[in-house]
Amino acid sequence: MSTTRVPAPTSILRLGHARADVTPPVGIYHRMWGAARHDQATGVHRPLLADVLILEPVEGAAERVVRVQLDCVLLGDGQTDDVVAGISGIAGVARERVLVTHSHSHSAGFFDPGRIPLPGGDLIEPYLASLKTSLEDLTRQALAGLGTVSATYARGRCDMAANRNFSDPERGIYTTGYNPDQPADDLVLVARVEDLDGNPRLNLVHYACHPTTLAWENTLLSPDFIGALREVVTAQTGTPCVYFQGPCGDLGPKDGFTGDTGIADRNGRQVGFAALSALASLGPGRHDFAYQGPVVSGATIGTWAWTPFSEEREAAARHWAGDSFSVDLPYKPLQDTESLTADLARYTEAQEQADASGDTVGARDAAAQAERCRRWLRRIAELVQGNTYPYRFSVLDIGDAVWITCSAEPFSLLATELRRRFPSKTIFISPVAGDPQLAYLLTRDLYDRGLYQEEVSSLAPGCLEAVLEAMTEAVEKLTGLSFTWQEAT
Repeated sequence: MSTTRVPAPTSILRLGHARADVTPPVGIYHRMWGAARHDQATGVHRPLLADVLILEPVEGAAERVVRVQLDCVLLGDGQTDDVVAGISGIAGVARERVLVTHSHSHSAGFFDPGRIPLPGGDLIEPYLASLKTSLEDLTRQALAGLGTVSATYARGRCDMAANRNFSDPERGIYTTGYNPDQPADDLVLVARVEDLDGNPRLNLVHYACHPTTLAWENTLLSPDFIGALREVVTAQTGTPCVYFQGPCGDLGPKDGFTGDTGIADRNGRQVGFAALSALASLGPGRHDFAYQGPVVSGATIGTWAWTPFSEEREAAARHWAGDSFSVDLPYKPLQDTESLTADLARYTEAQEQADASGDTVGARDAAAQAERCRRWLRRIAELVQGNTYPYRFSVLDIGDAVWITCSAEPFSLLATELRRRFPSKTIFISPVAGDPQLAYLLTRDLYDRGLYQEEVSSLAPGCLEAVLEAMTEAVEKLTGLSFTWQEAT
């Protein structure tokens, strides 16, 4: 049976968008890297942005959702609640309908409350207060710009990101860096958003990669590769480019961990050109590609053309269903806070002694170990008490696409497997949406190997697989689709 119609994946909805420059002040606490020898940002590479998107079904605002996209490595849950506290009232939605995700740039500043006493930490709370005001203004602007749009999706490929779990053959350890022997998710998803008259509104680019091009040698505030990515897409299309991070717990730039901003820009351009290629593949909005029949020429030509949606197809693209879900995830055995506190004091003293003696490598290594202790102490303090953590995620089924927002840092298998299970849907999965104390969700088979992601994760083996099954059930519930193992194999 020959295929005679190729659907163009489409969502039709009401959308409003607003953007602002939310670059923190130079001098704010910046050190995200244990190996860094500076505390404060010394300048700006590229501006950091905030995007607010209002999403709702065409039929009305009853199911309205607010998505806040921040150029930030992450915020604590309490900080996030404070920053978006006013958005619910402005947008007329419950707090759980305000979804906050982060681009996860490791050069955007580090605003953990424990850093406030450190150099540049005095700027954290005033900055977050200004961010709150900016997001409230953006919400009002996005509401004022609400209109019915079509989002048409396309796929591309880009190998800028690579697996980042490298087995050091000489030392017998795992390092976090480029692993050329392991395949990586290279999917670029894009969406061209335009009004129903075909006027462009914005473009969405979804790609999974840790923004860790810039590392401990960099002292500049930066969105990492995402800045140049947006610039490339906007320069060509004339419309704003909004970046959605993907599940990237095991993915990072092939060329990264540098202080060279030129490499960050090159990485961004690589993804940006891949996104433009995908966007260029799209036909007119609300049209599918359909077989038109033969034309007799030197050969008998099979002709195809873009054909407008039928009423039934239009109605399907306007479908909207959404809900929030939770799955309890067990903790792994956690470290003792007394021993962590003692280790912190020991490493801090070692750092001071190394600095005094001019041992820069020893000071750097001791400072990195102290940093690990600080993060574990904060993580344990913020975890929900008990043996399990209520892991939350939301799912929106919008026409031919499913938008999932989830917390922590899942490995890329979460995205690749969900797409395999539901091939008829375009699936956007936006992680890093809260619960930073959980850290990583890695696959069961990667525990007990000495990976960094296991070391810092709060969760026991099997949690990623549990999230995958919970999300599968949620997608089935909202879409009416059924996944079976037979279909996947």
